[in-house]
Amino acid sequence: MGTTGAAPPKTVTGSGTRAPRRASTGQGPVVVAVSLGGGLGALARYAAGLLWPTAPAAFPWTTLLINAVGCALIGVLLVTIAEVGTPHRLARPFLGTGVLGGFTTFSTYAVDVQRLVTDGRTAEGLAYLVATPLIALAAVWAAATTARRLFVLRRAR
Repeated sequence: MGTTGAAPPKTVTGSGTRAPRRASTGQGPVVVAVSLGGGLGALARYAAGLLWPTAPAAFPWTTLLINAVGCALIGVLLVTIAEVGTPHRLARPFLGTGVLGGFTTFSTYAVDVQRLVTDGRTAEGLAYLVATPLIALAAVWAAATTARRLFVLRRAR
């Protein structure tokens, strides 16, 4: 009657006959990868804060450094994933969103800005507010550019 393909298999449920299983394309593995990576990244950030603590009245150098290093690593990761090969499908969620997302910290940055302004250090707070995203973007760019050049040199050999 004008059909060009085979009819889908008929399945009866509730009578002991099971529907054919399909490959799982759910987000469960991605959520687990991001969660595990986020926990590891947050733990690394916490450890960095313990190793290089910032006194309550001091400029938040540790948070600035953590965010700059994390963004540089994001630049390297993006180039590696995009240009080197085909990684496991969970590599980017685990490393990028999870580990590096948990390591870098917008919330602490925002609290640091608020603390500086509340403490009467408005100019310092505003400078930090502007400098952090600029430093973060520069770190991504510099690391990605360096990684790309290194991968090109490596391929040329």
